[in-house]
Amino acid sequence: MLILAVFKILKKGDTGSQVQLLQLGLSRFGYNVDIDGIFGQNTYANVIAFQQAQGLDADGIAGSRTWNALMPYLTGYFRYTVQRGDTLYKLAGKFDTSLTAIETANPGIDPYNLKAGQQIVLPFGYDVVPVNISFTSTVLEICIEGLAARYPYINTGAIGSSVMGRSIWYMKMGNGMNQVFYNASHHANEWITTPLVMKFFEEYARAYSVGGSIYGVDAQTAFSKTTLFVVPMVNPDGVDLVTGELDSGAYYSRAKRLGENYPQIPFPSGWKANIDGIDTNLQYPAGWETAKQIKFAQGYTKPGPRDFVGFEPLEAPESRSVYDFTRQNNFALTISYHTQGKVIFWQYLDYLPENSYEIAQLFSKLSGYEIAQTPYESGHAGYKDWFIQDYNRPGYTIEAGIGVSPLPLSQFDEIYRDNREVLAAALTVTA
Repeated sequence: MLILAVFKILKKGDTGSQVQLLQLGLSRFGYNVDIDGIFGQNTYANVIAFQQAQGLDADGIAGSRTWNALMPYLTGYFRYTVQRGDTLYKLAGKFDTSLTAIETANPGIDPYNLKAGQQIVLPFGYDVVPVNISFTSTVLEICIEGLAARYPYINTGAIGSSVMGRSIWYMKMGNGMNQVFYNASHHANEWITTPLVMKFFEEYARAYSVGGSIYGVDAQTAFSKTTLFVVPMVNPDGVDLVTGELDSGAYYSRAKRLGENYPQIPFPSGWKANIDGIDTNLQYPAGWETAKQIKFAQGYTKPGPRDFVGFEPLEAPESRSVYDFTRQNNFALTISYHTQGKVIFWQYLDYLPENSYEIAQLFSKLSGYEIAQTPYESGHAGYKDWFIQDYNRPGYTIEAGIGVSPLPLSQFDEIYRDNREVLAAALTVTA
């Protein structure tokens, strides 16, 4: 894939999510940089040092050439031209990686017959997926690019586009008949769920490459029995609004005006909806009219930051894309990640898919989260509701973490520990 994101020209005094991304790249290059989203003196000095090291004009401004030079340290790999005398062992040592990582990224490579001029993918030794910066649509594209290069058995693509034309990406791994689907960030200010599923996906891909296990599940067995599909960011426009990636322009101004319809909701941190002000998880054709009555009674009668159901089901292109993607596949189980509350919702109305409660009990045991019935006022028109209604198969909404969304990244490690065994177990419980 080609990274389609637009990178801002950054200079001293700037702040925001792309400054965090810049600082992440500088840190991975080897500089001691505080990843705080503030382009201060320390970041400025390190940008100059990096530009000098790359033979660029050392002006301290991160423009397109600086971003291009930094990109391998963000995607976690670069394309290397083999030199005379190179061996995979030497390259692994020189670039702080492993023989297995190089061989995995270059299927069919003959380690005993490298040819000068041959181009290979060289992955660096660190993880691609960052868990210490805001996870924007740009960060997601970078991670998907890096993972696809490291692990060629991953398939990636777009299931559709957002209101603003951003791709809604999916990743796929495995070749089994059993299909499992994870999705995250239906709600914009619940974006911490995106690095949750992304980190797991990277660990699973690596475990498969080395013939290992992933939190008690044999990775190669899971790969052969199950095909895992992940849509890590259903609502990229909304996520970018909350994280500050989208902080100007016509769409930003319009969202701010929509936010004024509900002055009690903080802007942009309280934003859950897509950029049109439609709640993407109140758009599915499962009790949509009931959801409309409930939300209208609560005062959510027009587009805004949250809980507006739209004017008709599947009006939001993000929800329509997930709906169509589900129709095109044959998922045996789905997990939709949200925040917050540390609860597992497993039911819709009186539908009782086979083994769904038993699987919920397993997930509860692994995570420590409570099994709960969805509150009536929130119990219609969600993806989980529609999946259970139309397929009569196990579908779950897992509310990760606790507090007020957006949850701080300081909770990420705990959220991941709570949910990683659930994500691993879900690969095989329906196989």
